[in-house]
Amino acid sequence: MTANKDPKIGGILLAAGGSSRLGQPKQLLNFKGKTLVRRSAETLVDSGCGSIVVVLGAETERSTAELDNLDVTICVNEIWQAGMSTSIVAGLNSLLSSEPDLDAVVITLCDQPHVVSADIDRLIETYQDSRPAIVAARYGDTTGVPSLFSKELFYKLLALRGDRGARQLIQDHGGITYTIAIERAAIDIDTVEDAGRLLNL
Repeated sequence: MTANKDPKIGGILLAAGGSSRLGQPKQLLNFKGKTLVRRSAETLVDSGCGSIVVVLGAETERSTAELDNLDVTICVNEIWQAGMSTSIVAGLNSLLSSEPDLDAVVITLCDQPHVVSADIDRLIETYQDSRPAIVAARYGDTTGVPSLFSKELFYKLLALRGDRGARQLIQDHGGITYTIAIERAAIDIDTVEDAGRLLNL
C-alpha cells in the first residue's frame, strides 16, 4: 500500500517580474475585485498542492500585502531582473528547504487569471495516475504553464539560466511530457492591450 501513497506536491507561483512591456506591475492589476497575485495565490492554496511558495521581486512590499492571511511562503528573488529562471530556482530552493522529500512541483504564473484550482488538480491527478516526468497545460498551439515537474527533473529546473523558463524545459523534453487541455490558460497579460481586453471581459 505504501507504494501507492499520495505524492507530496509543492506549488510555486512566479510573480517577480517588472512587467516592462505592460508599463505597470501586472501582479497588482485588479481583476474582478482581486489583484492577479492574490487571485493566483488563492488558486494554488485551494488546489491539491501542499506547501506553496510565492516568488516576488519587483513591487515586493505591495505584493506581500496582497498575500496577507494566505498559507504561503514568500520568497524574494533579489535578482529577478536576470530572467525568469532565477525565480524558478529561488522558488524551488525555498520549497525544498522546508519540504526536501517533495515528489513533484507545480509551477504557475500570476498573469493567467482564468486558471482555476480544478485545473491545477487535473495536473496533479494526472501525475498521481501515471507518474509522468512532466504534466503540462496545452492551449492552442502552445504547451506550457501551469505545469507539473516530477522530482527527477528538479536538477534541470535548478540548472535553468537567463530567460529560459519552464516552457523551454517542456519543449526540450516533449517525449516525456504528458499534456492536458486547459484552454483558459491561453489568456495572459503581457501588454497594455492584453490588460485592456482582460479588464473589459
